[in-house]
Amino acid sequence: MGIFGLIGKGLAKTKDALSRRMTELFKGKDFISADDLDEIEALLLQADLGYSTVERVIDQLKEKVREDGRTDRAFVECTISEIVRATLSAVIREETEVEGPRVVLVLGVNGTGKTTSAGKLAHLLTKSGKKVILAAADTFRAAAIEQLEVWAQRSGSEIVKHKEGSDPSAVAFDAAQAAIKRGADYLIVDTAGRLHNKSNLMEELKKVGRVVGSQIPSAPHEVLLVIDATTGQNGLVQAREFNKAVPLTGLILTKLDGTAKGGIIVAVTDELKIPVKFVGVGEGIEDFRPFDAEEYSKALFYSLD
Repeated sequence: MGIFGLIGKGLAKTKDALSRRMTELFKGKDFISADDLDEIEALLLQADLGYSTVERVIDQLKEKVREDGRTDRAFVECTISEIVRATLSAVIREETEVEGPRVVLVLGVNGTGKTTSAGKLAHLLTKSGKKVILAAADTFRAAAIEQLEVWAQRSGSEIVKHKEGSDPSAVAFDAAQAAIKRGADYLIVDTAGRLHNKSNLMEELKKVGRVVGSQIPSAPHEVLLVIDATTGQNGLVQAREFNKAVPLTGLILTKLDGTAKGGIIVAVTDELKIPVKFVGVGEGIEDFRPFDAEEYSKALFYSLD
């Protein structure tokens, strides 16, 4: 199954709900009224696009309706899809050349699929011929180190680890040294997802960032936040908090497996101007791909018949 099919499958619940409500709106008529646009606004809010984003989408939809004079279903759906695509595509951060290993910090609260995403990203990179080292810096969660070891084996990566409960920054330091000495192309650091309190966690993440930066010029080069698609608006709250502590360069959307609303990344991208880099659409090692805004917006909003 191609990535479009996988994303479409993952967004099935949202798409089906939108389709049913859209069918109700157009029942017995070929065109919708201005009042019906309020119903579409409610639909988009239920899909977790977020209030400010939905408000802007509806404003742009109304403008297109005025320009084209069309309010048929195909036009409305296609227009919404294009607005969402443009929103997701507007935020682009090109990779710059770096000296030595490219350092990627993978952040996220426990339960989002953070460690799994770090492992699947390693697999994606090794498959393209890159040498990858994984750093098991989530030392406070039971079994996180063992879990990352399994991913290192599956992906053909090397791993740097300490015992459970060790200082995450010490793991990051040793991993940075190893990445330099072994000529790695990438160092992926699986960071802590929970400490005693939020401020404690954020300070630990800042420290990890400083440590790798002291060893490798301009590191970290990527800071990717893993968002669980099923968490809805809580994902936006998480993104705001993590972005304050360690400025994010990208998002990874996980658990897009047919049970998610799926629209939260539009809200995060629109508000925080952080691009979506990868999407996880299943449990398999291959079910992790670079994100494509056009395919996502079409899978969510286009041809809801």
